[in-house]
Amino acid sequence: MKKKRKFKLSIWRILALGYLITMFLGSVLLILPFATRAGESTSYIDALFTAASATFITGLAPYDTATHWTLFGQLVMLFLIQLGGLGFMTVVSVIFVMFRHGMGLHERRVMMMDAGGGSTVLTGVKKLVIRIVAGSLIIEAVGALLLCIRFIPQFGALKGIYYSIWHSVSAFCNAGFDLMGTELVDGSVVSVSLTNYATDPLVSLTICCLIILGGLGFCVWGEVMDIKFNLKKASLNTKVILIVNAVLLIGGTLLYLLFERNNPSYAGFNFGEKLLASFFNSTTARTAGFSTTAVSSLSDSGFLLTILLMFIGGSSGSTAGGLKVGTFAVITMGMIGVFRGRRDINIGKRRIEYSLLLRALAILTACLMTVIISTLIICGVEPHEVAHFDDALFLSVSALSTAGLGTCDIASFCWLSKLILIILMLAGRVGVLTFALALGEKKTTAEIRRPVENILIG
Repeated sequence: MKKKRKFKLSIWRILALGYLITMFLGSVLLILPFATRAGESTSYIDALFTAASATFITGLAPYDTATHWTLFGQLVMLFLIQLGGLGFMTVVSVIFVMFRHGMGLHERRVMMMDAGGGSTVLTGVKKLVIRIVAGSLIIEAVGALLLCIRFIPQFGALKGIYYSIWHSVSAFCNAGFDLMGTELVDGSVVSVSLTNYATDPLVSLTICCLIILGGLGFCVWGEVMDIKFNLKKASLNTKVILIVNAVLLIGGTLLYLLFERNNPSYAGFNFGEKLLASFFNSTTARTAGFSTTAVSSLSDSGFLLTILLMFIGGSSGSTAGGLKVGTFAVITMGMIGVFRGRRDINIGKRRIEYSLLLRALAILTACLMTVIISTLIICGVEPHEVAHFDDALFLSVSALSTAGLGTCDIASFCWLSKLILIILMLAGRVGVLTFALALGEKKTTAEIRRPVENILIG
Protein backbone atom coordinates (compact mmCIF):
# COMPACT_ATOMS: atom_id res chain seq x y z
CA MET A 1 0.00 0.00 0.00
CA LYS A 2 1.41 3.33 -1.10
CA LYS A 3 1.81 6.05 1.44
CA LYS A 4 0.14 9.34 0.68
CA ARG A 5 2.70 11.98 -0.14
CA LYS A 6 2.79 14.85 2.28
CA PHE A 7 1.60 18.04 0.58
CA LYS A 8 4.19 20.79 0.72
CA LEU A 9 4.11 24.10 -1.09
CA SER A 10 7.21 25.12 -3.00
CA ILE A 11 9.40 27.90 -1.66
CA TRP A 12 8.23 30.24 -4.41
CA ARG A 13 4.54 29.65 -3.71
CA ILE A 14 4.94 30.13 0.05
CA LEU A 15 6.50 33.55 -0.53
CA ALA A 16 3.85 34.67 -3.02
CA LEU A 17 1.02 33.26 -0.88
CA GLY A 18 2.36 34.95 2.27
CA TYR A 19 2.31 38.39 0.65
CA LEU A 20 -1.13 37.76 -0.86
CA ILE A 21 -2.64 36.78 2.50
CA THR A 22 -1.14 39.90 4.10
CA MET A 23 -2.56 42.05 1.29
CA PHE A 24 -6.08 40.61 1.64
CA LEU A 25 -6.09 41.00 5.43
CA GLY A 26 -5.00 44.62 5.03
CA SER A 27 -7.72 45.28 2.46
CA VAL A 28 -10.39 43.98 4.89
CA LEU A 29 -9.24 46.49 7.51
CA LEU A 30 -9.12 49.36 5.01
CA ILE A 31 -12.74 48.92 3.86
CA LEU A 32 -14.01 49.52 7.40
CA PRO A 33 -15.93 52.84 7.61
CA PHE A 34 -13.77 54.25 10.42
CA ALA A 35 -10.66 53.80 8.27
CA THR A 36 -11.68 56.81 6.17
CA ARG A 37 -12.16 60.44 7.19
CA ALA A 38 -15.53 60.54 5.43
CA GLY A 39 -16.77 57.67 7.62
CA GLU A 40 -17.78 55.66 4.56
CA SER A 41 -16.44 52.37 3.26
CA THR A 42 -13.86 52.62 0.49
CA SER A 43 -14.66 50.52 -2.58
CA TYR A 44 -13.06 47.11 -2.22
CA ILE A 45 -10.91 47.38 -5.36
CA ASP A 46 -9.43 50.67 -4.07
CA ALA A 47 -8.89 49.23 -0.58
CA LEU A 48 -7.26 46.17 -2.16
CA PHE A 49 -5.09 48.37 -4.36
CA THR A 50 -3.96 50.47 -1.38
CA ALA A 51 -3.25 47.37 0.73
CA ALA A 52 -1.31 45.84 -2.17
CA SER A 53 0.71 49.01 -2.71
CA ALA A 54 1.57 49.15 1.01
CA THR A 55 2.35 45.42 1.35
CA PHE A 56 4.43 45.39 -1.82
CA ILE A 57 6.02 48.72 -0.72
CA THR A 58 5.22 50.56 -3.92
CA GLY A 59 3.55 53.88 -3.13
CA LEU A 60 0.95 54.05 -5.90
CA ALA A 61 -2.44 54.97 -4.45
CA PRO A 62 -5.91 55.91 -5.69
CA TYR A 63 -6.35 58.26 -2.71
CA ASP A 64 -4.09 60.66 -0.86
CA THR A 65 -2.94 59.03 2.37
CA ALA A 66 -3.22 62.14 4.55
CA THR A 67 -6.63 63.37 3.41
CA HIS A 68 -8.52 60.11 2.77
CA TRP A 69 -7.47 57.80 5.62
CA THR A 70 -7.97 58.27 9.35
CA LEU A 71 -5.25 57.56 11.90
CA PHE A 72 -6.48 53.96 12.02
CA GLY A 73 -6.24 53.59 8.24
CA GLN A 74 -2.78 55.19 8.21
CA LEU A 75 -1.53 52.86 10.97
CA VAL A 76 -2.82 49.83 9.04
CA MET A 77 -0.87 51.07 6.02
CA LEU A 78 2.24 51.73 8.12
CA PHE A 79 2.08 48.18 9.51
CA LEU A 80 1.75 46.76 6.00
CA ILE A 81 4.68 48.90 4.81
CA GLN A 82 6.89 47.72 7.67
CA LEU A 83 5.92 44.09 7.18
CA GLY A 84 6.46 44.36 3.44
CA GLY A 85 9.84 46.01 3.98
CA LEU A 86 11.10 43.43 6.45
CA GLY A 87 9.71 40.58 4.36
CA PHE A 88 6.93 38.13 5.09
CA MET A 89 9.27 35.30 6.11
CA THR A 90 11.30 37.57 8.39
CA VAL A 91 8.18 38.26 10.45
CA VAL A 92 7.33 34.55 10.49
CA SER A 93 10.89 33.77 11.59
CA VAL A 94 10.64 36.30 14.42
CA ILE A 95 7.58 34.44 15.70
CA PHE A 96 9.57 31.16 15.55
CA VAL A 97 12.37 32.77 17.57
CA MET A 98 10.01 34.38 20.11
CA PHE A 99 8.27 31.10 20.89
CA ARG A 100 11.57 29.17 20.78
CA HIS A 101 10.45 26.87 18.00
CA GLY A 102 13.19 25.59 15.73
CA MET A 103 12.92 26.28 12.03
CA GLY A 104 12.93 23.28 9.76
CA LEU A 105 15.03 22.96 6.64
CA HIS A 106 12.13 23.97 4.40
CA GLU A 107 11.37 27.10 6.46
CA ARG A 108 15.06 28.05 6.44
CA ARG A 109 15.18 27.81 2.66
CA VAL A 110 12.12 30.05 2.32
CA MET A 111 13.56 32.54 4.79
CA MET A 112 16.89 32.78 2.94
CA MET A 113 15.17 33.24 -0.42
CA ASP A 114 12.98 36.04 0.98
CA ALA A 115 15.99 37.80 2.50
CA GLY A 116 18.09 37.46 -0.63
CA GLY A 117 20.59 35.09 0.89
CA GLY A 118 20.11 32.41 -1.74
CA SER A 119 18.52 29.02 -1.33
CA THR A 120 21.71 27.16 -0.55
CA VAL A 121 23.06 29.16 2.38
CA LEU A 122 21.07 27.78 5.27
CA THR A 123 23.31 28.50 8.24
CA GLY A 124 22.99 31.54 10.47
CA VAL A 125 19.29 32.09 9.77
CA LYS A 126 18.55 33.18 13.35
CA LYS A 127 21.44 35.63 13.25
CA LEU A 128 20.21 37.00 9.93
CA VAL A 129 16.67 37.47 11.25
CA ILE A 130 17.89 39.36 14.32
CA ARG A 131 20.19 41.48 12.15
CA ILE A 132 17.40 42.36 9.70
CA VAL A 133 14.91 43.36 12.40
CA ALA A 134 17.37 45.14 14.70
CA GLY A 135 19.22 46.82 11.84
CA SER A 136 16.00 48.03 10.21
CA LEU A 137 14.60 49.44 13.46
CA ILE A 138 17.88 51.20 14.32
CA ILE A 139 18.19 52.78 10.87
CA GLU A 140 14.55 53.86 10.90
CA ALA A 141 14.95 55.30 14.41
CA VAL A 142 18.01 57.34 13.41
CA GLY A 143 16.17 58.58 10.32
CA ALA A 144 13.14 59.56 12.41
CA LEU A 145 15.32 61.47 14.90
CA LEU A 146 16.91 63.46 12.06
CA LEU A 147 13.52 64.25 10.53
CA CYS A 148 12.23 65.35 13.97
CA ILE A 149 14.66 68.28 13.79
CA ARG A 150 12.60 69.69 10.94
CA PHE A 151 9.11 68.28 11.50
CA ILE A 152 8.62 69.02 15.24
CA PRO A 153 9.11 72.80 14.85
CA GLN A 154 6.87 72.73 11.78
CA PHE A 155 4.02 70.44 12.92
CA GLY A 156 4.30 70.38 16.72
CA ALA A 157 5.62 67.65 19.02
CA LEU A 158 3.15 64.77 18.59
CA LYS A 159 2.40 65.31 14.90
CA GLY A 160 6.07 66.01 14.18
CA ILE A 161 7.18 62.73 15.81
CA TYR A 162 4.42 60.80 14.02
CA TYR A 163 5.37 62.32 10.66
CA SER A 164 9.05 61.61 11.29
CA ILE A 165 8.45 57.94 12.11
CA TRP A 166 6.06 57.49 9.18
CA HIS A 167 8.37 59.01 6.56
CA SER A 168 11.44 57.25 7.96
CA VAL A 169 9.77 53.84 7.75
CA SER A 170 8.29 54.64 4.33
CA ALA A 171 11.68 55.78 2.99
CA PHE A 172 13.74 52.87 4.37
CA CYS A 173 11.18 50.37 3.09
CA ASN A 174 11.24 52.21 -0.26
CA ALA A 175 7.46 52.58 -0.08
CA GLY A 176 7.10 56.25 -1.04
CA PHE A 177 3.88 56.95 0.88
CA ASP A 178 3.75 60.41 2.49
CA LEU A 179 1.46 62.44 4.74
CA MET A 180 2.02 65.87 3.21
CA GLY A 181 -1.43 66.11 1.61
CA THR A 182 -2.47 67.67 -1.68
CA GLU A 183 -2.67 71.07 -3.32
CA LEU A 184 -4.56 72.62 -6.23
CA VAL A 185 -2.38 73.19 -9.32
CA ASP A 186 -3.95 74.48 -12.56
CA GLY A 187 -7.37 73.28 -11.45
CA SER A 188 -6.15 69.76 -10.60
CA VAL A 189 -5.57 68.24 -7.16
CA VAL A 190 -2.02 66.88 -7.02
CA SER A 191 0.02 65.22 -4.28
CA VAL A 192 2.49 67.50 -2.56
CA SER A 193 4.89 64.70 -1.56
CA LEU A 194 8.18 66.32 -0.46
CA THR A 195 8.19 69.24 -2.92
CA ASN A 196 8.30 71.73 -0.03
CA TYR A 197 11.67 70.26 0.98
CA ALA A 198 13.37 70.28 -2.44
CA THR A 199 16.05 72.71 -1.19
CA ASP A 200 16.21 71.37 2.37
CA PRO A 201 19.41 69.29 2.72
CA LEU A 202 18.37 67.78 6.07
CA VAL A 203 15.09 66.27 4.86
CA SER A 204 16.23 65.46 1.30
CA LEU A 205 19.52 63.80 2.25
CA THR A 206 17.98 61.92 5.20
CA ILE A 207 15.28 60.47 2.95
CA CYS A 208 17.90 59.67 0.27
CA CYS A 209 20.15 57.84 2.75
CA LEU A 210 17.21 55.79 4.04
CA ILE A 211 16.17 54.89 0.48
CA ILE A 212 19.73 53.87 -0.47
CA LEU A 213 20.22 51.71 2.64
CA GLY A 214 16.88 50.00 2.10
CA GLY A 215 17.62 49.49 -1.59
CA LEU A 216 21.03 47.90 -0.98
CA GLY A 217 19.55 44.89 0.80
CA PHE A 218 19.97 43.29 4.18
CA CYS A 219 22.71 40.87 3.15
CA VAL A 220 24.81 43.61 1.53
CA TRP A 221 24.98 46.04 4.41
CA GLY A 222 25.22 43.11 6.83
CA GLU A 223 28.32 41.86 5.02
CA VAL A 224 29.79 45.38 4.91
CA MET A 225 29.45 45.53 8.70
CA ASP A 226 31.01 42.07 9.11
CA ILE A 227 34.11 43.05 7.14
CA LYS A 228 34.25 46.37 9.03
CA PHE A 229 33.87 48.41 5.83
CA ASN A 230 37.03 46.88 4.30
CA LEU A 231 35.55 46.43 0.83
CA LYS A 232 38.61 44.49 -0.37
CA LYS A 233 37.29 41.55 1.67
CA ALA A 234 33.75 41.83 0.27
CA SER A 235 32.18 39.13 -1.89
CA LEU A 236 31.78 39.68 -5.63
CA ASN A 237 28.03 40.18 -5.17
CA THR A 238 28.51 42.98 -2.64
CA LYS A 239 31.22 44.69 -4.71
CA VAL A 240 29.08 44.60 -7.85
CA ILE A 241 26.00 45.95 -6.08
CA LEU A 242 27.92 48.79 -4.40
CA ILE A 243 29.76 49.79 -7.58
CA VAL A 244 26.71 49.64 -9.89
CA ASN A 245 24.58 51.51 -7.34
CA ALA A 246 27.20 54.26 -7.12
CA VAL A 247 27.44 54.51 -10.91
CA LEU A 248 23.65 54.71 -11.29
CA LEU A 249 23.30 57.29 -8.51
CA ILE A 250 26.10 59.55 -9.76
CA GLY A 251 25.27 59.06 -13.44
CA GLY A 252 21.57 59.66 -12.82
CA THR A 253 22.30 62.82 -10.82
CA LEU A 254 24.47 64.29 -13.58
CA LEU A 255 21.95 63.41 -16.29
CA TYR A 256 19.03 64.92 -14.34
CA LEU A 257 21.11 68.04 -13.78
CA LEU A 258 21.80 68.22 -17.52
CA PHE A 259 18.25 67.45 -18.70
CA GLU A 260 16.28 69.37 -16.06
CA ARG A 261 18.51 72.43 -15.52
CA ASN A 262 15.79 74.62 -17.10
CA ASN A 263 12.91 72.67 -15.57
CA PRO A 264 10.14 74.95 -14.19
CA SER A 265 10.37 72.96 -10.93
CA TYR A 266 14.00 74.11 -10.64
CA ALA A 267 13.06 77.79 -11.07
CA GLY A 268 14.82 79.95 -8.48
CA PHE A 269 17.23 77.18 -7.46
CA ASN A 270 20.94 77.90 -7.31
CA PHE A 271 23.44 75.31 -8.61
CA GLY A 272 23.73 73.54 -5.24
CA GLU A 273 19.95 73.28 -4.90
CA LYS A 274 19.62 71.95 -8.46
CA LEU A 275 22.30 69.37 -7.66
CA LEU A 276 20.41 68.34 -4.50
CA ALA A 277 17.11 68.01 -6.40
CA SER A 278 18.83 65.99 -9.14
CA PHE A 279 20.41 63.66 -6.60
CA PHE A 280 17.01 63.15 -4.97
CA ASN A 281 15.43 62.38 -8.36
CA SER A 282 18.20 59.88 -9.15
CA THR A 283 17.73 58.18 -5.78
CA THR A 284 13.95 58.04 -5.61
CA ALA A 285 13.43 56.98 -9.25
CA ARG A 286 15.08 53.62 -8.61
CA THR A 287 12.30 52.41 -6.30
CA ALA A 288 11.14 54.87 -3.64
CA GLY A 289 8.30 57.01 -5.03
CA PHE A 290 8.89 60.26 -3.14
CA SER A 291 9.38 63.42 -5.19
CA THR A 292 10.73 66.90 -4.53
CA THR A 293 9.98 68.03 -8.10
CA ALA A 294 6.81 67.22 -10.02
CA VAL A 295 7.15 64.14 -12.21
CA SER A 296 4.70 65.65 -14.71
CA SER A 297 7.08 68.57 -15.29
CA LEU A 298 10.00 66.40 -16.41
CA SER A 299 11.45 66.93 -19.87
CA ASP A 300 11.17 64.10 -22.39
CA SER A 301 14.77 63.11 -21.64
CA GLY A 302 14.16 63.21 -17.89
CA PHE A 303 10.94 61.21 -18.34
CA LEU A 304 12.77 58.45 -20.25
CA LEU A 305 15.67 58.49 -17.76
CA THR A 306 13.18 58.00 -14.91
CA ILE A 307 11.63 54.99 -16.69
CA LEU A 308 15.08 53.44 -17.22
CA LEU A 309 16.13 53.94 -13.59
CA MET A 310 12.82 52.56 -12.33
CA PHE A 311 13.16 49.55 -14.63
CA ILE A 312 16.64 48.71 -13.26
CA GLY A 313 15.46 49.08 -9.65
CA GLY A 314 17.50 48.12 -6.58
CA SER A 315 19.32 45.08 -5.22
CA SER A 316 18.10 41.52 -4.81
CA GLY A 317 16.97 40.75 -1.27
CA SER A 318 16.27 44.43 -0.59
CA THR A 319 13.10 46.48 -0.27
CA ALA A 320 13.46 47.47 -3.94
CA GLY A 321 11.85 46.02 -7.04
CA GLY A 322 12.63 46.17 -10.75
CA LEU A 323 15.04 44.17 -12.88
CA LYS A 324 17.58 44.38 -10.00
CA VAL A 325 21.11 45.73 -10.02
CA GLY A 326 22.80 42.31 -10.04
CA THR A 327 20.76 41.18 -13.04
CA PHE A 328 21.61 44.40 -14.89
CA ALA A 329 25.33 43.94 -14.14
CA VAL A 330 25.38 40.31 -15.31
CA ILE A 331 23.60 41.19 -18.58
CA THR A 332 25.92 44.15 -19.22
CA MET A 333 29.10 42.14 -18.60
CA GLY A 334 27.73 39.22 -20.61
CA MET A 335 27.00 41.56 -23.53
CA ILE A 336 30.52 43.00 -23.37
CA GLY A 337 32.01 39.49 -23.23
CA VAL A 338 30.01 38.33 -26.27
CA PHE A 339 30.87 41.43 -28.31
CA ARG A 340 34.55 40.94 -27.53
CA GLY A 341 34.38 37.28 -28.51
CA ARG A 342 35.40 36.07 -25.05
CA ARG A 343 34.73 32.51 -24.00
CA ASP A 344 34.14 33.42 -20.33
CA ILE A 345 32.21 36.19 -18.60
CA ASN A 346 34.66 37.83 -16.22
CA ILE A 347 33.89 40.40 -13.54
CA GLY A 348 37.10 41.57 -11.92
CA LYS A 349 39.13 38.51 -10.99
CA ARG A 350 36.11 36.21 -10.97
CA ARG A 351 34.22 34.30 -13.65
CA ILE A 352 30.49 33.79 -13.68
CA GLU A 353 28.68 30.85 -15.23
CA TYR A 354 26.77 31.23 -18.50
CA SER A 355 23.75 29.68 -16.77
CA LEU A 356 23.55 32.83 -14.62
CA LEU A 357 23.56 34.98 -17.75
CA LEU A 358 20.74 32.88 -19.21
CA ARG A 359 18.66 33.41 -16.06
CA ALA A 360 19.39 37.14 -16.14
CA LEU A 361 18.33 37.35 -19.80
CA ALA A 362 15.17 35.38 -19.00
CA ILE A 363 14.31 37.87 -16.24
CA LEU A 364 14.98 40.82 -18.57
CA THR A 365 12.77 39.31 -21.29
CA ALA A 366 10.00 38.57 -18.78
CA CYS A 367 10.13 42.13 -17.41
CA LEU A 368 10.01 43.68 -20.89
CA MET A 369 7.15 41.46 -22.03
CA THR A 370 5.22 42.08 -18.81
CA VAL A 371 5.56 45.85 -19.17
CA ILE A 372 4.58 45.80 -22.86
CA ILE A 373 1.53 43.57 -22.34
CA SER A 374 0.38 45.55 -19.29
CA THR A 375 0.77 48.85 -21.13
CA LEU A 376 -1.15 47.45 -24.10
CA ILE A 377 -4.06 46.29 -21.92
CA ILE A 378 -4.26 49.52 -19.91
CA CYS A 379 -4.24 51.60 -23.11
CA GLY A 380 -6.94 49.34 -24.51
CA VAL A 381 -9.37 49.55 -21.57
CA GLU A 382 -8.80 53.14 -20.44
CA PRO A 383 -10.13 56.16 -22.38
CA HIS A 384 -7.46 58.39 -23.90
CA GLU A 385 -8.35 61.27 -21.58
CA VAL A 386 -7.78 59.03 -18.52
CA ALA A 387 -4.43 57.49 -19.50
CA HIS A 388 -2.22 58.27 -22.49
CA PHE A 389 0.32 55.77 -23.75
CA ASP A 390 3.16 57.42 -21.83
CA ASP A 391 1.05 57.37 -18.62
CA ALA A 392 0.29 53.64 -19.04
CA LEU A 393 3.93 52.82 -19.80
CA PHE A 394 5.21 54.88 -16.88
CA LEU A 395 2.73 53.30 -14.44
CA SER A 396 3.45 49.76 -15.65
CA VAL A 397 7.19 50.22 -15.08
CA SER A 398 6.55 52.02 -11.78
CA ALA A 399 4.36 49.16 -10.50
CA LEU A 400 6.75 46.39 -11.58
CA SER A 401 9.71 48.22 -10.07
CA THR A 402 7.66 49.10 -6.94
CA ALA A 403 8.82 52.69 -7.48
CA GLY A 404 5.45 54.31 -6.82
CA LEU A 405 5.87 57.31 -9.12
CA GLY A 406 2.90 58.20 -11.31
CA THR A 407 1.84 60.74 -13.89
CA CYS A 408 -1.97 60.39 -13.81
CA ASP A 409 -4.92 59.79 -11.47
CA ILE A 410 -5.20 56.08 -10.66
CA ALA A 411 -8.57 56.57 -8.92
CA SER A 412 -10.25 57.02 -12.31
CA PHE A 413 -8.90 53.70 -13.64
CA CYS A 414 -11.28 50.76 -14.12
CA TRP A 415 -11.02 47.63 -11.97
CA LEU A 416 -9.11 45.69 -14.65
CA SER A 417 -6.31 48.27 -14.88
CA LYS A 418 -6.03 48.36 -11.09
CA LEU A 419 -5.89 44.56 -10.95
CA ILE A 420 -3.10 44.52 -13.55
CA LEU A 421 -1.11 47.03 -11.51
CA ILE A 422 -1.64 44.90 -8.35
CA ILE A 423 -0.23 41.85 -10.14
CA LEU A 424 2.74 43.92 -11.35
CA MET A 425 3.39 45.14 -7.80
CA LEU A 426 3.32 41.57 -6.45
CA ALA A 427 5.73 40.41 -9.16
CA GLY A 428 8.02 43.34 -8.41
CA ARG A 429 8.06 42.69 -4.65
CA VAL A 430 8.70 38.94 -4.68
CA GLY A 431 10.83 39.15 -7.83
CA VAL A 432 9.85 38.29 -11.39
CA LEU A 433 11.71 34.95 -11.27
CA THR A 434 10.07 33.95 -7.97
CA PHE A 435 6.67 35.02 -9.28
CA ALA A 436 7.12 32.99 -12.48
CA LEU A 437 8.26 29.92 -10.56
CA ALA A 438 5.32 30.27 -8.15
CA LEU A 439 2.94 30.16 -11.11
CA GLY A 440 4.61 27.54 -13.24
CA GLU A 441 6.95 25.35 -11.19
CA LYS A 442 6.31 21.65 -11.78
CA LYS A 443 7.74 18.44 -10.40
CA THR A 444 11.15 17.70 -11.79
CA THR A 445 11.22 14.93 -14.34
CA ALA A 446 13.97 13.38 -16.38
CA GLU A 447 14.72 15.85 -19.16
CA ILE A 448 15.10 14.43 -22.66
CA ARG A 449 17.90 16.16 -24.55
CA ARG A 450 17.00 16.81 -28.18
CA PRO A 451 19.34 16.94 -31.21
CA VAL A 452 21.18 20.24 -31.64
CA GLU A 453 20.41 22.63 -34.51
CA ASN A 454 21.22 26.35 -34.82
CA ILE A 455 19.05 29.39 -35.48
CA LEU A 456 20.50 32.53 -37.10
CA ILE A 457 20.54 35.57 -34.77
CA GLY A 458 22.07 39.06 -34.73
